[in-house]
Amino acid sequence: MDGGLIVGWFQGRMEFGPRALGNRSILADARNREMQKRLNLQIKFRESFRPFAPAVLSEYAGEYFTAGKPSPYMLTVCPVNESRQEKLPQGYGNLPLMDKLYHRRSDIPAVTHIDYSARIQTVHRETNPRFHRLIEHFGELTGYPVLINTSFNVRGEPIVCTPEEAFICFMRTDMDILVMENILIEKSRQVDVQEFPKFTILDSPD
Repeated sequence: MDGGLIVGWFQGRMEFGPRALGNRSILADARNREMQKRLNLQIKFRESFRPFAPAVLSEYAGEYFTAGKPSPYMLTVCPVNESRQEKLPQGYGNLPLMDKLYHRRSDIPAVTHIDYSARIQTVHRETNPRFHRLIEHFGELTGYPVLINTSFNVRGEPIVCTPEEAFICFMRTDMDILVMENILIEKSRQVDVQEFPKFTILDSPD
């Protein structure tokens, strides 16, 4: 994920609820300011400005967000800490709408909303040890124990349930890597990409 890779993450049983919480997820680097647009246009096939949520290790959540309490089900919206926010430039109010939306607002711009908030998921070692280890390792490499976590599906399709569905979705989008349990599949090493035509974009986001 560091360096701009997008990862399909398929582990264990499927979640039951309104959010993907680390079992059927698409993961990416929240520090990358272009990642929000790329995920929307090349992976989810929807409007480029749609927001994404951060998955953060529970023990570091207070360093990034002002939630004040755990949010394991990605249902809490709270501000990004002021120390991580970036000020709006002079003349911001006169910018075109899309320039306002894409302005870098924090050091985790891909998950920071226009009002400096984020809908966070706190990841706990006790309830999802493998996902916790993944984010922990990412934090060791980058200094940021935070990842974009969005559901493993595209617009108009349900979240993938089976390995077959995960592989087809992976091949039909611009995801770079698919991890299913202990199996790692790299898109660049697949030889039959043409057998999996891309999903159709129903409208034309900018």
